[in-house]
Amino acid sequence: MTTVDITPNTNGLPGLAALESIVGALLTFGLVASVAGVAISAIAWAIGSHSANPHVAGRGKTGVLVAGGAAMLIGAANTLVNFFAGAGAAVR
Repeated sequence: MTTVDITPNTNGLPGLAALESIVGALLTFGLVASVAGVAISAIAWAIGSHSANPHVAGRGKTGVLVAGGAAMLIGAANTLVNFFAGAGAAVR
C-alpha cells in the first residue's frame, strides 16, 4: 500500500503573506467588535436593571458573556488551530 506524507509549507502558494495579513486584520476586527458588543450589552444590562425590565437585563448579561467568549476564542485562535493541527498530525 502506498502512503501519503504531505506537510504544510509556506512557499507553495503565492500570496500567502497577503492572506496572513488579511486574517490578522479580521482578528483585529473581531476583537474590536467584541469590545463594542460588551459595551452595548452592558448598557442594555444597566438600562434593563434600572427600569425594572428583567428581559432586557437578561439579554444584556447574555450579550456580555457572548462577547467575552468571542474575544476569548479570537485571542486563542492561533493556539487552538495549532493544537488541533498537532493532534491531527499525531494520528497514525
